[in-house]
Formats: sequence, structure tokens, C-alpha cells
Amino acid sequence: MRVVVALGGNALVKRGETPDAEPQRRNVDRAVRALAPLAERHELIVTHGNGPQVGVLSLESVNDPNLTRPYPLDTIGAETQGMIGYWMLQALQNALPGRQVMAMINQTLVSAVDPAFENPTKFVGQVYDREEAEKLAAEYGWTVRQDGDRWRRVVPSPRPQRVIETRLIRELVRLGTVVVCAGGGGIPVFRNDVGRLEGVEAVIDKDLTASVLAESMDADALLILTDVPRVMRHYGTPEQEEITHTTPHELRAQDFPAGSMGPKVEAVAGFVERTGDMAAIGMLDQCVQILEGTAGTIVTPNATWPLASTL
Repeated sequence: MRVVVALGGNALVKRGETPDAEPQRRNVDRAVRALAPLAERHELIVTHGNGPQVGVLSLESVNDPNLTRPYPLDTIGAETQGMIGYWMLQALQNALPGRQVMAMINQTLVSAVDPAFENPTKFVGQVYDREEAEKLAAEYGWTVRQDGDRWRRVVPSPRPQRVIETRLIRELVRLGTVVVCAGGGGIPVFRNDVGRLEGVEAVIDKDLTASVLAESMDADALLILTDVPRVMRHYGTPEQEEITHTTPHELRAQDFPAGSMGPKVEAVAGFVERTGDMAAIGMLDQCVQILEGTAGTIVTPNATWPLASTL
């Protein structure tokens, strides 16, 4: 099978853990140990989050006295792709001796007229008190909004249309390469009025990009791996229960938070609706069992998995 895996940010930085390099490298090694059995049996494409890393590099950029302006988000996205890609590349090469592995810097196409550019909603970077946030907004042209009892920068989160390097990724996979790509949803770019690509200050949802990539790669399965074993129906209520096998229609009938499970549900439901193939949400350590149909929340057109043809 051809499998696209989207690693959540928790695969690199655990909740409450400082984003130092060494803990992240240990977490990458752990993630790769879980993924290696998939790579041994299937064609594997790995995407990953970069939220904590973007926050760290953004803060460094803002506070660097040698810069007249902070680096733009598309450039910081490229920095994090290179850093995390290097960690993933090395760990996969060590875990899969003799196997070709490639970590790529990827651009993701968005529409220049996406409504998200008129309504920034994605929180990035550190928190500030209101006075400091408004000062930074005036100085750098940021949009800031209240986040709990503090204030943070918000940026647009346009919908991904296509990973620019899709054809190259497909050729690498055809040659048997394990590919790490589209980190953090990809570097957001658009085509200007003369058709040239330009970066844009935005953050793309990584799970939605993974869904678009999986479809364009003719993947047989999309696995969104996080730190929860299954999606919960009626989460936080006395009626809470785990969802094991479901359909896009049943999943969309539930109400999921926009800032956490919502994009993951949209990603898997959209992929299954458009392709008729399998998608799932579950724990990284259970990725093999998820593909076998014994763990995670599995989404298919008829809520049945595995199919006889995949056994």
C-alpha cells in the first residue's frame, strides 16, 4: 500500500516539554521506531507539524537586534522544514539501513484571494500583555487577538490547493524512497499576476495539506497520528465514547473544536469522500495496528476495514 502519515506536533515536542533540540531528537527517534514497520511493508510518505518550532524561531527573529524586521513566516517555515527534515532523515536512515530516504523542502499553493487573508485566525508565537502586543502590531503590521487572558499574533490560515513538488515526490516514491515532505503544511505560496510563485505570511493546516497530498499521490491510506487513541463522540460529556469505525457522513455530524480535532476530522473525511480510500486518526505508537484495523478511529465509505484486498 501507499501510505501518507501526518505526525502531530506532539511527536516532536511533548506537552509541557521545552523545545530544546535534544529532547526533540529523542522524540523523532521514538516516532521513527513506530513508523519503521510501516516503511518495511509499504510505500511511506511522512509529513509533520512545526508549530512549536515556528514559535521558537519567530521569537528569536523578533528579538534579534541585528535584524531591522523579523523574518517572514514563509522563511521561518522553510527553516523548520530543514531542521525537522534533517532529524527525520537521519533517524529513518538509521532505522532502515539500505533504504533510500529523502527529506524535502516543499511549497504549498494557496489562493491569493482566499477569505482567510481577510480574517486571520491562526495563533502563532508567544503570548504578550495587551500593551506589548499592540506595540508589536503597530511596529510590524501584525494582527493580534486575545488568547485567554493574554494576547498573541494571529495570521491567515488559507486552504491548501496543491503541494508544488507533487510530481517529484511521486517519482521518488515510485523508486522506493521514503519521503519526508510538506512539513508544517508546506511553505505557503501563491502565484502572482505574472504567474510566478511568491511566499506569503500565513500558516497552512498540516492535516489539510496531508489530505491534499495523499489524494494527489493516489495514496491507499492517510494516517493522522497524534497523542489520543481515538476520536471521541460527545467529548467532555457524560455520553462521551470512542469512535472506532465510522464514515465521513457520521463523523461530520459531530461537533469538534476548530482549534484541535476539527481540522483532523475535516482532513480524513475529505480524503475518504474524494477518493473512497481509508483514513484514520490515532496514536503514533499504534500506527501498525491502525492500518490493520484494530486501533484508532478508522474512516471509510462504509465503515468497514480492513478490506480483503489489503490483507
